[in-house]
Amino acid sequence: MIRKKVDNVQEALEGIQSGMTLMLGGFGLCGIPENAISELVRLGVEDLTCISNNAGVDDFGLGLLLQKHQVKKMISSYVGENDEFERQMLSGELDVELTPQGTLAEKCRAAQAGFPAFFTPAGYGTEVAEGKEIREFNGKMYVLEEAFAADFSFVKAWKGDEAGNLIFKGTARNFNPCMCGAAKITVAEVEELVPAGQLDPNEIHIPGIFVQRIFQGTNYEKRIEQRTVRERL
Repeated sequence: MIRKKVDNVQEALEGIQSGMTLMLGGFGLCGIPENAISELVRLGVEDLTCISNNAGVDDFGLGLLLQKHQVKKMISSYVGENDEFERQMLSGELDVELTPQGTLAEKCRAAQAGFPAFFTPAGYGTEVAEGKEIREFNGKMYVLEEAFAADFSFVKAWKGDEAGNLIFKGTARNFNPCMCGAAKITVAEVEELVPAGQLDPNEIHIPGIFVQRIFQGTNYEKRIEQRTVRERL
């Protein structure tokens, strides 16, 4: 049996270099690879291209990398919760490629499945389609989108085993599954790591074939991006 387990986040991120393209799972602040992001900050790698649904908040998630000016380009769908992101984008310090959310997910899934490109109607007639091939299918116009090409993908799961099989919990099952296997190396951090064979095969969301390295994370904050409660009567 192939053993994917590594002892810590430092070993999991071996090979990371400045200028790389990275995928980072999560939606808002839910299911983000907190340990991997903290290690990227510590390593001080720069000129990164980050593919993520959003850019975290100022003091958490990808916002930590933005604070240190380690990101040169963000490929995202929603970026409205990060003031530093906005400042860098408007000042021209940060290159931003906004992508429709479904297209972003499909560009990850296409890379995972080994498809080089696909046609989608999303973005036709807008600046999203500028410079891209347009084709008509059954009377409807479609835009050609290329699959992502990333060096590393970092994902967060609830539970995993030493063979790399993953189970996601609740809404953390967002962009994480489609980013597994969508880069040259997929690194999974989990809250609970068990020996191979202990997970129920019927409950596994992502098989270990899509994961190259797995480690048990620590000190998860699991922040809530926007906490809303009802008013007292």
